[in-house]
Amino acid sequence: MKNVTHWIGGRPWDGAAQRQGDIYDPAAGQVTGRVDFASAAVVDDAVAAAGKAFGSWRAASLTKRTQILFAFRELVRAHTGELAELISSEHGKVAGDAAGEVARGLEVAEFACGIGHLLKGGFSENVSTGVDAYSIRQPLGVVAGITPFNFPAMVPMWMFPIAIACGNTFVLKPSEKDPSASLLLARLWAEAGLPEGVFNVVQGDKEAVGALLAHPEVRAVSFVGSTPVARYVYQTATGAGKRVQALGGAKNHMVVLPDADLDLAADAAVSAGFGSAGERCMAVSVLVAVEPVADDLVARIAGRVKALRVGPGSDTQAEMGPLVSAAHRDKVASYLDAGVAGGATLAVDGRAHAVTGGSEEGFWLGPSVLDHVTPQMSCYTDEIFGPVLSVVRVRSYHDAVALVSENPYGNGTAIFTSDGGAARRFVNEAECGMIGVNVPIPVPMAYYSFGGWKASLFGDTHAYGTEGVHFYTRGKAVTSRWLDPSHGGVSLGFPQNQ
Repeated sequence: MKNVTHWIGGRPWDGAAQRQGDIYDPAAGQVTGRVDFASAAVVDDAVAAAGKAFGSWRAASLTKRTQILFAFRELVRAHTGELAELISSEHGKVAGDAAGEVARGLEVAEFACGIGHLLKGGFSENVSTGVDAYSIRQPLGVVAGITPFNFPAMVPMWMFPIAIACGNTFVLKPSEKDPSASLLLARLWAEAGLPEGVFNVVQGDKEAVGALLAHPEVRAVSFVGSTPVARYVYQTATGAGKRVQALGGAKNHMVVLPDADLDLAADAAVSAGFGSAGERCMAVSVLVAVEPVADDLVARIAGRVKALRVGPGSDTQAEMGPLVSAAHRDKVASYLDAGVAGGATLAVDGRAHAVTGGSEEGFWLGPSVLDHVTPQMSCYTDEIFGPVLSVVRVRSYHDAVALVSENPYGNGTAIFTSDGGAARRFVNEAECGMIGVNVPIPVPMAYYSFGGWKASLFGDTHAYGTEGVHFYTRGKAVTSRWLDPSHGGVSLGFPQNQ
């Protein structure tokens, strides 16, 4: 049985853990390993290692940093299969989803390889007689990332490539449910030539999180997770004087207008609703059907859902895997009963979906569709974070955009239509941070930035892209005068134009 530990100062931790947690194979429902939980003292050691490395790493040239980033990128590409296998074995997602996760994380690493351009400042010559002004951006110091179970490789790679490229040192606290990918990434950083202490990993639970949020040497915290925890992280860390970006939960709506291509919309709803078993903050969990298309659209979706192959990640033909834990599977399934009790229709019951090749002990729940859902039902108000698609029927475009905009979450939304004017109006009117037009999951490319509005984001800076560079640096303005021999003596006044 494997044991997963911390990575501190360029090597695996060799101490004795006071507490540990179980690592499960969700497809088998069996414990496959143990993970060490960091105490506050272990977090102190990791932050100390990062602090010790900061001075020399900050002084490293942009060329040197870029060379290491390029090497890391190539190593991750070469080990994509190994990373995907680790993710599948501990999270449960199928091989294609796991490999796709690594690829999307790599996009941010590739973006960070352009750090020499991204850190360019501005320069103004002769702002006053003989005086020049310019701006620069400098690293913060030790920064931390706290990441969720649903993307154990991608979400950390949304954070640390940019933070490290900017000259910071990094402490990662991954989810204790699927911790192995973080150690493989640490080993690849070391192989790429990253100096000891620049990248560190502490495994654990709330104790490790609390120690990072309170640590006086941690300058900034990036977080992705549920809204209640995001709010706690933001309030706690900002109260300790830290810079924080805390990305929370979501309730993503996909609006289908009557003029939409219904086959395209049905395909999109199935892939966006049930990919990665719905365990992603950008999953479409609400389908808003503008009448009179609802009956036809639900029938097309139901036919596609029933044909999905559900099985373990080791099955190369599987399209959806198990959920991450038994407790989470049971919680997600409870929304089906709650929806029916509230008046919804269970168009597809995932509890009856056949599983191909999986153990009966696995954490299985097939894709489900609840129709005739209303905004008062818990299956609508709560972030289910599982393979449940709720269908809300509305009478008009106006009702649809109002439903999207009035929701307390503002992460992502999409519209499916053949009307360019309606799409343009929706982009303008919908109160969400990320919008797709005939694209169900509008996750921006790495050169833009990821993040929602309202209860989906705490802090004013989105993840990765140029906003990520700004988050991990602080600006400095410099006003400079170099006097020549004819300056004419001392002057105590303000510079004057001649």
